[in-house]
Amino acid sequence: MKKLMTMALMAAAATTAFAQDAVVKDAKKLLASKDFDAAIAKLAPALTSEETLNKEAAWKLQSDICYDKFMAIQTIDAQNQLTKQNTPYDTLGMYKAAVGAWEAALKCDELDQLPDAKGKVKLKYRGAAQGRFKNHGIALVQAGQFFYNQKDLNEALKDWELYLNMRNTSIFNGVKDFPQDPFFYDIAYYAAFLSYQQKDYVKAERYARLTAMDPAKADEAKEILLFSQKENCKTAADTLAFINHLKEMHKAEPAEQRYFNLLVEFYAKASNDEMRAFAEEEIAADANNKTAWFLKGYADMQDEKWDAAIEDYKKTIEIDPAYIEGNFNLGVCYNSKARALQDELADKRTGTITVANFEKVKEVLAVSKGYLEKARELDPLREKCNWAYPLWQVYYALKMEKEAAEMEALNK
Repeated sequence: MKKLMTMALMAAAATTAFAQDAVVKDAKKLLASKDFDAAIAKLAPALTSEETLNKEAAWKLQSDICYDKFMAIQTIDAQNQLTKQNTPYDTLGMYKAAVGAWEAALKCDELDQLPDAKGKVKLKYRGAAQGRFKNHGIALVQAGQFFYNQKDLNEALKDWELYLNMRNTSIFNGVKDFPQDPFFYDIAYYAAFLSYQQKDYVKAERYARLTAMDPAKADEAKEILLFSQKENCKTAADTLAFINHLKEMHKAEPAEQRYFNLLVEFYAKASNDEMRAFAEEEIAADANNKTAWFLKGYADMQDEKWDAAIEDYKKTIEIDPAYIEGNFNLGVCYNSKARALQDELADKRTGTITVANFEKVKEVLAVSKGYLEKARELDPLREKCNWAYPLWQVYYALKMEKEAAEMEALNK
């Protein structure tokens, strides 16, 4: 009985394997009759079945079917352009077939590299694949463009990645005369940009680095690379490493504003001591760095070092008299200094202040008023800073009732 069961199982396995081989043969017949979609549907079970005896051959057939479908539809397109006719054709099917042909060829090559029963590797299909697909890259590029225009961004990126990675696949490994397409680095940039848009920062960084290998595109790649590296920071250690790298690049290329801007963005959120230290480093390198003086002023302002902050901000408007934020913060610092002076000069028991001492406070408030009014003049719509509230404080303290009422109305 056991022997009979074993024989039955072997017969069933042989029948299943025979059935899968029959599927492959039927798919070949459909391909010969150019019934491409029916051939693809017929072949599908054999591609995944464990009973298919020669799976690499099945994938080779899949590649043949897709490639022939692509070429057949592309021929209609070419004839339309030559004859100025408008014979309809399946654009979606054409590009899916172009991509499918290459993907199937890759799978075929992967399986073709597996050793046989004797442990030997015999590459039966690679040479044919090299000849067929060496110039297939343009089809993958066009497919990516088609799907990008259709808003299918995942497919567009996948197709462009297939193109960019062609020369590094096992099929073309060691091939010295692989085409050097003039648009290769353009596609690398599009892949980097699209990866960044989709928040895949690892891919974005990879393709930005690839883009940067073309000197003509290095500047375009730089921004994606920087922001991808920034977004890839997951830990404090990652951030520190990124900032140190950024500082090195900034030192090497001080004229590259993007490096400096990213550093400012980081140190603007850091501790006051770190912010001040960075600003002082920048000032030492360039005493006319308005932003560095502003950053130092901000750190001193946060620490209520009003005189130091005032000197810092005065430097900013020496460099740029029309600097709105510099004028505004000078006004705020003098206003705060006046309040601190009033607290210092007031009677500690009653809180009152003498007329003579209040005159000293008014002198400081008058300076504050001048800078705040300058900020108002430079920024009448309050797009950069809201000067209305500190001006109200100054006008109120100086008993300028009409002006204070005007500011109070703006603050509502």
